[in-house]
Amino acid sequence: MFKIYNTLTRSVEEFKPINPPNVGMYSCGPTVYDFQHIGHMRRYVGDDILIRVLKYNGFKLHHVMNITDVGHLVSDSDTGEDKMEKGAKKFGMSVWDIAKKFEEQFKNSCKALNINLPTGTNLMHATDYIPEQIALVKKLEEKGYTYKTEDGIYFNTSKFPDYFKLSRQDPEELKKGARVEFIEGKKNISDFALWKLSPKGESRQMEWESPWGVGFPGWHIECSAMSMKALGNHFDIHTGGIDHINIHHTNEIAQSEAATDKVPFSKFWVHHNFLIVNGEKMSKSLNNFYTVQDMINKGYDPLALRYLYLQTHYRQEMNFTWESLSGAQSAYKKLINDTKNWDLPKVGCAEFEERFLNAVNDDLNMSKALAIMWELIKSDYPSSAKSQTLRRFDLVLGLEIFAERKIEIIPQNILDFVSEREGFRKVGDFRASDEMRKKIRDLGYDIQDTKEGPVVTKI
Repeated sequence: MFKIYNTLTRSVEEFKPINPPNVGMYSCGPTVYDFQHIGHMRRYVGDDILIRVLKYNGFKLHHVMNITDVGHLVSDSDTGEDKMEKGAKKFGMSVWDIAKKFEEQFKNSCKALNINLPTGTNLMHATDYIPEQIALVKKLEEKGYTYKTEDGIYFNTSKFPDYFKLSRQDPEELKKGARVEFIEGKKNISDFALWKLSPKGESRQMEWESPWGVGFPGWHIECSAMSMKALGNHFDIHTGGIDHINIHHTNEIAQSEAATDKVPFSKFWVHHNFLIVNGEKMSKSLNNFYTVQDMINKGYDPLALRYLYLQTHYRQEMNFTWESLSGAQSAYKKLINDTKNWDLPKVGCAEFEERFLNAVNDDLNMSKALAIMWELIKSDYPSSAKSQTLRRFDLVLGLEIFAERKIEIIPQNILDFVSEREGFRKVGDFRASDEMRKKIRDLGYDIQDTKEGPVVTKI
């Protein structure tokens, strides 16, 4: 029996899908305006573990994830710059190229950590679903939940009585300014933008026609529109970081359930806690901002980082140190070395498999699962039996214990050169493009141009 903590009820519950054995799961994906760091990636490993455990229990999963490539403002109060526009200015690239650059960096990090991402139309880009987002805002407008200000269309949270059911915040405290700054035209401190109008006199690279004027969607509306399109109005699991609880996911529930006349949006809400570095928040200004590529550049196996993540429960804050990563690397190497000469797998160790299943089914208790794994390795069972059971464990752990593998993650400087070459190709400067290709080849990588874009491989 699989049990998981549900933020909506603040309790660990037995997981019962709406339409067993099928499970619909939506993951809040990255905003692709800058590098995804190891704090972000801890959450995606957590989602990957959840998915693996669901499949381990025999459920059939339909997993979708969004890529936020528009509309995520730097302030939760619906003010400030769009993060995509900010990233474009920072790196001197177009918004569209920034989105491609950092989506690729995210995918490379996932590949290194053995995270299985949704593919095809299940990896949904916000800019591909603008009509669906506009249609959802229109539906909310027709039902009387919206109002217009000088800068956009807003959701009136006072018309949705259950607005705080996920966050359990005190609205009186919010009125004191504890949550967000108050901006001109908003009726309630918790109201949020559904559609933002392009500022007058300013040029935006991403904007669309709408019934309310030229503009762009608010951050929250994309997740509701895309999740309901892919999974229906009522689905099983919605995941994200704990920073999404008070605003982003609270707003998703309000706009979704208002549009569907109170049909429950997601049955389970699963949230992952933060990663800090040496007891401090990760920040470039503190020089403690690290990516998966940084781990690789320093000689660490990225699956040692995955192993490290598994040692801390997903609902607990995790403190990253280089010492802890070195310890995880040593443990991971020992795991590989201790098992590499085991006999071919035969009938497994039922006792250990039952204990492992009980651990992972207890709100994803992965540290206990790792302890059971080491007990198995040190046990007196024949290596052929242990091999069979450990291979079963690795369906959940994702540590590629018995895999023949090479770490082939394309370095970021090569990816930057590839993006630069694409810029030359787009403007027809093929001489500069060829020179850049030669430069990339001299560094040991080749490029194949395809309809989907350039494919980079190590020579």
